[in-house]
Amino acid sequence: MLENLQIIQELHEDYLRSGVDIVTTSSYQATVQGLENYGLSEKEALDTIALTVELAKNARQNFWQSLADDEKKNRVNPLIAGDVGPYAAYLADGSEYIVDYQLSKEAFKDFHRSRIQTLLAAGSDFIAIETIPNMAEATALVELLADEFPDTEGYMSFTTQDSQKISDGTPMTEVAKLCNSSKQILAFGINCSRPAIISDLLKASRTISQKPLVTYPNSGEIYDGATQTWKSLPDNSHTLCENSQVWHKLGAKTIGGCCRTRPEDIKLLTDKLK
Repeated sequence: MLENLQIIQELHEDYLRSGVDIVTTSSYQATVQGLENYGLSEKEALDTIALTVELAKNARQNFWQSLADDEKKNRVNPLIAGDVGPYAAYLADGSEYIVDYQLSKEAFKDFHRSRIQTLLAAGSDFIAIETIPNMAEATALVELLADEFPDTEGYMSFTTQDSQKISDGTPMTEVAKLCNSSKQILAFGINCSRPAIISDLLKASRTISQKPLVTYPNSGEIYDGATQTWKSLPDNSHTLCENSQVWHKLGAKTIGGCCRTRPEDIKLLTDKLK
């Protein structure tokens, strides 16, 4: 992000050509605190976060202008999702999976507030609160939106290590109740997790809420949060495209890919589902 902006914009454009309807800003790990640790001032950090939105908007504009009029009729003008990653992403130690942190509710709000403000001011269409591993942080974010960003909408997605609970051990049904209670959380679900465990989580969610569900898993390889490495045995039982067709029937309306998936995977997905 700080070294080669062009690569980020080009990657956005690659995914747009693959058929995506949502472009997520590259702000998952871009936080004021993290960028200050890198040597930036607070203003420079906020400007960098805003720049992630500009890169996505530029990519969208370039892509849309490249389409012929008849092609535009068959495409949704893509939306920009301002990416809000968890506190764990700032720690950069795999805590999205091992949940080795605890903050007060107000500390969570303080951590997320300025990034959300900046992403919205820069022109994000909505926010994507993703890879959330624990209920405490999710609750703080729902309250922050309600109290300070009442006109903002978005989706919230969680990490999980098994087919019943998110990463901190909270049952998926309890997570679904939280998301269902918020008018601003339009959809919720699972990302950055193994494909093999997602169907059961969607089924559990559907017993609580009729909101649209979200799924964008990893490639199937297992991420070891302690060593920050990928285990070499992928889940080859089904492709992303095959799994996504099942998840769509279970209520998933926002579908994609997370870690170690590529534009080619998304192209196969959009060709099949659209």
